[in-house]
Amino acid sequence: MKQKKMKLTILGATGSIGASTADVMLRHPDKFETYALVGHRNSQRMLELAEQLKPEIVVMTDGDAIAELQGKLPQGVLLHEGMDAAVAAASEASVDMVMAAMVGSAGLPAALAAVHAGKRVGLANKECLVTAGRIFMQAAKDCGADVVPVDSEHAAVHQALLGHDHGSIRRIILTASGGPFRDRDPASLVNVTPEEAIAHPNWSMGAKISVDSATMMNKALELIEARWLFDMPADKLSAIIHPQSIVHAMVEYRDGSVLAQLAEPDMRSPIAYALQTGERLEAGIPWLDLAKTGRLDFQAVDTERFPAMRLVQTVMQGNDTLAISMNAANEVANQAFRDRKLGFMDIVRTVEAVLAKVENIPVDSLDDVWSHDREARRLAQEMIVL
Repeated sequence: MKQKKMKLTILGATGSIGASTADVMLRHPDKFETYALVGHRNSQRMLELAEQLKPEIVVMTDGDAIAELQGKLPQGVLLHEGMDAAVAAASEASVDMVMAAMVGSAGLPAALAAVHAGKRVGLANKECLVTAGRIFMQAAKDCGADVVPVDSEHAAVHQALLGHDHGSIRRIILTASGGPFRDRDPASLVNVTPEEAIAHPNWSMGAKISVDSATMMNKALELIEARWLFDMPADKLSAIIHPQSIVHAMVEYRDGSVLAQLAEPDMRSPIAYALQTGERLEAGIPWLDLAKTGRLDFQAVDTERFPAMRLVQTVMQGNDTLAISMNAANEVANQAFRDRKLGFMDIVRTVEAVLAKVENIPVDSLDDVWSHDREARRLAQEMIVL
């Protein structure tokens, strides 16, 4: 009997996660087909993807991109515009899985629509859990959605938890490369330039996330994600610096056993893991040669060098509005640093100052999320201007 292909909608198709998802899917044409590709403004990349994956529809959320694609898509591929069309593509009845990789809080409505529709969701959008973790995971539980993390660290934890009793977990440990400044004297970081911060030693990423890696705010936000993904209290979540980025995460159990997931640093590995429903999929990544790697190093996180990692413990012990505000204020401060309006060490100071001014309360709706997000951004902007 011929196996039914898994039908996908890819949100954020034109970004790096979308490209890696397409790469894995194209290696297994007998297993996957594409319902929808959703992008923002990169019309040229979308055209390339549409020719490769042959979706039923393409959705662009930017009007100019729509105009650029008119009449150019492969025959039979329909073109739709706007966020409502993205939400519809994520909740379409015939879709089996949604890869949620739209950047920023803009990706939340479509990802949440997929959850409400009970889909398998490959979650690569940090904001879904950082800003709306309680809402998102409760909806997944209520609607029977299967949320599979695509972040390499969370995918590693997911694998290390399989078949083990949740109550036996002592600690979940995410690894962090430490970015370009893991060995720098903290006193010297006041003079860091955007170019230095963006030069990540292990990963090729966008400017914003590279700066987040340099401050370790990215890892702080990943700890918040882990809190919701794995239903873990703050005191069971931690991080350790691992420069080689070979060990992606570890789970320690009460009997002293520590299970780790290792792989070459390539996003196709966690993507393939999220896509599989049975046997493991060949992902196209290099084989891990530990003899060639030679050594694996680990060091504790220095919170003087990386104050975001101290701040996140307070945030995880608080209510939803603290995580929402941390994310929003960081986005503003990160951009201000890249625009040379703010010093590197002032990024986290700005976030901390915003957190001192916002309410510490739970939220129950996306309207509440947006409201607190806007307020945190306003406060951050005011502080930067001052």
